[in-house]
Amino acid sequence: MTTTQDTGSRSPWISIWLSPRQTIDHILATGPRRFVWLLAALGMICGLYSQVLGAGFLGGMAGWRVWLCFVAGSAVIGILFLYLNALILRGVGSLIGGRASMLELRAVLAWSAVPAILGLVIALLLNAGVRLFGAASATSPAGFSLLSLIIAGLAGFWSFVAVLLMLSRVERYGFWRTIATYAVVLIFPLLVALAIRTFLFHPYSLPSGSMSPTLLVGDNIFVSKYAYGYSHYSLPYLPRLSGRILGSEPARGDVVAFRSPKDGMTDYVKRVVGLPGDRIQMKQGRLYINDVAVKREPLEDFVGDACGTGASARVRRWRETLPNGAAHETLDCVERGFYDDTNVYTVPSGHFFMLGDNRDNSTDSRVLSAIGYIPFENLIGRVGMIYLSQAPGRNGAAAIVRSERVGLVVR
Repeated sequence: MTTTQDTGSRSPWISIWLSPRQTIDHILATGPRRFVWLLAALGMICGLYSQVLGAGFLGGMAGWRVWLCFVAGSAVIGILFLYLNALILRGVGSLIGGRASMLELRAVLAWSAVPAILGLVIALLLNAGVRLFGAASATSPAGFSLLSLIIAGLAGFWSFVAVLLMLSRVERYGFWRTIATYAVVLIFPLLVALAIRTFLFHPYSLPSGSMSPTLLVGDNIFVSKYAYGYSHYSLPYLPRLSGRILGSEPARGDVVAFRSPKDGMTDYVKRVVGLPGDRIQMKQGRLYINDVAVKREPLEDFVGDACGTGASARVRRWRETLPNGAAHETLDCVERGFYDDTNVYTVPSGHFFMLGDNRDNSTDSRVLSAIGYIPFENLIGRVGMIYLSQAPGRNGAAAIVRSERVGLVVR
């Protein structure tokens, strides 16, 4: 029979593949804190790298800043999740007779990632060798050889087996209680993510350039759902609300997400320029609020495909300052656009008037038949931050991450 002393003669990096129970005994006896943070960080980096690879985003991650943010962010998340998952295991385990301490549980979670980490490293090296020496091998859509994927998959599966075996060892209970305890750890992050998405932040990806230059095609944003309180449109999966609860009206100049009042299905992102009772009009491409022209000043031309005329096209750009002092940039694609001269729009009570920053390339409140005035109830939330930005690839090429836009606060 394998004993703790027998296992102690081998490195835990090797013995965990053969005898996870005896390996955790040896680790706890000799150094339960050793390598725990490092393994938690590496485990999360490898896990998220696999997700990025499987989603086909790897080709778009260009530039050292993107990789630095990815590695550093993944490492921090891994360490935070180490403590959170250990706390969950401790709470659930204590309810069904578990005896493990937080220190022991952190060691189990960290060291169980070793097979998955080493498996991914081996798979990467094998795949690099296949490419370097030009060996013939079947490949997956992600560009990895099937042998590499099989190795990584088997190693990941053994990590799952190892955490169950080691967890049952330190908790000192049987198979089914171990399964129940670890299932809670797997489900809890999903419940947290669901709660965050339901009540706090909703992610959106911008498919059009109607808000250029503030938001570009391929920008991925978080919308703060709590900013203006909650309505049926911000909480669509809960029982239907009447009006808004905890309501707070948007300020002039806020960039908001809202549900179309025309079809009740399409979400838009625009800027609030008109409040209830305001008189809004466009004259010769200039915005008037309550019969007063909004201050604007010319800036250097914007270069990009904001008007459908090519990536190198130059477009007139302005800095516009609203009556409350909120400033933002706008684009003017053509001299006499279709909505550069309009009638006066009087914003009804309980409604708001929205404009896109790309004034000649935006369907917004100026188009009464398509969008019109937006009821307060239809607001979903305020656009807060760009968490990812990808420039669309041309001619089938992979999208490129715009690292300089990641983390920008939208104003």
